[in-house]
Amino acid sequence: MSHSTPHIAKTNAARLLDTLHIPYRMASAPVDASDLSAVTMAARLGVDPATVFKTLVARGDRTGVIMACIPAAAELDLKALAVASGNKHVDMVHLKEVLPLTGYVRGGCSPLAARKDYPVFVDESAILCEEIYISAGQRGVQLCLAPDDLLTAAHAVYARLTRDDN
Repeated sequence: MSHSTPHIAKTNAARLLDTLHIPYRMASAPVDASDLSAVTMAARLGVDPATVFKTLVARGDRTGVIMACIPAAAELDLKALAVASGNKHVDMVHLKEVLPLTGYVRGGCSPLAARKDYPVFVDESAILCEEIYISAGQRGVQLCLAPDDLLTAAHAVYARLTRDDN
């Protein structure tokens, strides 16, 4: 952990990265429970929203629960996630299910060290970033790491997961 942020307590996601000897930094920002958006988090951290990835929890008809990490301002394409994950169709899990399924609260859901090792898919736009931010598993706390290191730690794969608005 960076010596400049000693006040940030280690989360299970950070401990997992430590165990795997994967380098990362922790960053924190104030949180407003009425606005938990990843775009707001990016602004509070002073970084490009394209580098802040939100973790969404979905359920496929074949695989069950899966996680998708997409850029802050992007919208998840459920059909693309279904294709990437080998499902016929995928639906978002209900908000009240996120905590029991993952152990994480809304606005603090990490693709790392969830209650179970769910399949994780990371939007391929992450490849263009030197480093990305993901939730450390607590509201207002982010992990900054190389996208390939996230893939290693989460046993994740890159896929096209967002809607093309062009």
